[in-house]
Amino acid sequence: MTLLDTAYRHAPSTEGSVKDRGLAQAGRSRIAWAAAYMPVLTQIHDRFEIEKPLRDVRIGACLHVTTETANLMLALQAGGATIALCASNPLSTQDDVAAALCDYGIATYAIKGEDNATYYSHIESVIATHPQISMDDGCDLVTTIFTKHKDQLAELIGGCEETTTGVIRLRAMQRDGVLPYPIVAVNNALTKFMFDNRYGTGQSTLDGIVRATNVLLAGRTLVVVGYGWCGRGIASRAAGMGAHVIVTEVDPRKAIEAIMDGYRVMPMSDAAKAGDVFVTVTGNYHVIREEHFRLMKDGAIVCNSGHFNDELDLEAIARIARAKTAPRPFVEQFELHDGRKVCILADGRLINLAAAEGHPAAVMDMSFANQALATAYLVKHHAELEQGRVYDVPVEIDEEVARLKLSSMNVEIDTLTPEQVKYSASWSEGT
Repeated sequence: MTLLDTAYRHAPSTEGSVKDRGLAQAGRSRIAWAAAYMPVLTQIHDRFEIEKPLRDVRIGACLHVTTETANLMLALQAGGATIALCASNPLSTQDDVAAALCDYGIATYAIKGEDNATYYSHIESVIATHPQISMDDGCDLVTTIFTKHKDQLAELIGGCEETTTGVIRLRAMQRDGVLPYPIVAVNNALTKFMFDNRYGTGQSTLDGIVRATNVLLAGRTLVVVGYGWCGRGIASRAAGMGAHVIVTEVDPRKAIEAIMDGYRVMPMSDAAKAGDVFVTVTGNYHVIREEHFRLMKDGAIVCNSGHFNDELDLEAIARIARAKTAPRPFVEQFELHDGRKVCILADGRLINLAAAEGHPAAVMDMSFANQALATAYLVKHHAELEQGRVYDVPVEIDEEVARLKLSSMNVEIDTLTPEQVKYSASWSEGT
């Protein structure tokens, strides 16, 4: 019997808002499948179950409701936490997983395809549980509490943020002096962004594009908009599948890197004419706009793998089109006035989660191990942390996650000799 089976036998069914509670059995099976590829988080689950570092702590989480997230929730629950979970994106929920989580005793408010009003009502349901720790993927939970529930701020002792977009928003709040409590930027851990953002986003984004369209990438020109860690991963995976990759950038340093990695770099005004498939991963606003849509080839495919769908100017494409059809799930085809057709995937939402399953469990293992350990760190050290500041994950946690991952892969590495330790700390050794 697995730990998940034990959790299910002992957890009372709980409240929530999900599509169909009857999907729970299928969700439990998929959660267990993902757990088999998350050995680091499993070890933390086992440790938490014994040590109870989160005993009686209320956690409010706004995350993508996937099998991997479910295993994080179960680890936090094993640590003694009471959890309420909602979706961080209207299209990223896996309905069977949401149903299973309710059966595991985790109040879950998430339905794939929920409208904007329902999305925010679900965030409100989480806030109504009066969390002491916030756990965000995009900062919507924090900003909703800050703007509408200031009376609850005193109850919050800290929070975690999972993704680049959320960290950008939180640092803006810190800069403006309005961040209400300390936040750990889980996204900034090396064992998160170097693997989750690069390998996870790279593989899952192309998975989502292919599932939605069945397009052959080999021989096509794929435009990656933004060459951060996510952009690097998408470009690498697309090139590996035979695509001709173009990168657009605003940062000259990243542009040089893309060139030296073997890709063509040009402004979007030129890339728009050349591309067959476009993927935005900038975290910024309207990086593909009306003037770009007007330049695209007939049949161009446009999608987003950044957090919010406002990377694409969706109002513009709707305004300049004379007709719109939906030839496939997650595909909207806009016919422009000259007859050319441009396809927008998944309403501009995260294509890897809307049309596919998100990142593979093996890479989320490290990301969510950081989440779990950072949460325990906040509970233990929150009184020592400065209010209104964004903190990086402590190096010792980052390194521990890496060591546990290597151990699970049966990989050993060298250690420094005493002489090497002394040499590394010295300034007096010369040539």
